[in-house]
Amino acid sequence: MKKLITILFVIFTLPQAFAQSSEVFTTEEGAIHGYDPVAYFKEGNPVKGKKEFSTLWSGAQWSFSTTQNLESFKADPKKYAPQYGGYCAYGTSEGHKAPTQPDAFTIVNDKLYLNYNKDVKAEWSKNQKERIQKADKNWSSVKKQ
Repeated sequence: MKKLITILFVIFTLPQAFAQSSEVFTTEEGAIHGYDPVAYFKEGNPVKGKKEFSTLWSGAQWSFSTTQNLESFKADPKKYAPQYGGYCAYGTSEGHKAPTQPDAFTIVNDKLYLNYNKDVKAEWSKNQKERIQKADKNWSSVKKQ
């Protein structure tokens, strides 16, 4: 089953991954599909940001649900931005970029990790520590793809 999930993951994400040459995964709504990165830490859930509370950072538009969250991000964006530019943590551990969904997230050691979907998140979570180590090692080359 694990091999099937991995094969399907690669088949369905490679075309989208190649379309993203940016170091931050974005959609027409901005980074994290327009969700507030600070809210993951404060609320423990994805919260949709508002266009009036947004900023440009690392080549992407980031939206926030409150001015306080916007100011927190501006003060320390690396603290709140998802790892691997918001690309899938599982995909990065496998050596490629893949898109993510805002509700497929995990916070580990005060860092936000996003995944392609909840099924991939479940697979990633089985050996999370090793996946993070692999993704950390791979990110310097993956981000250039």
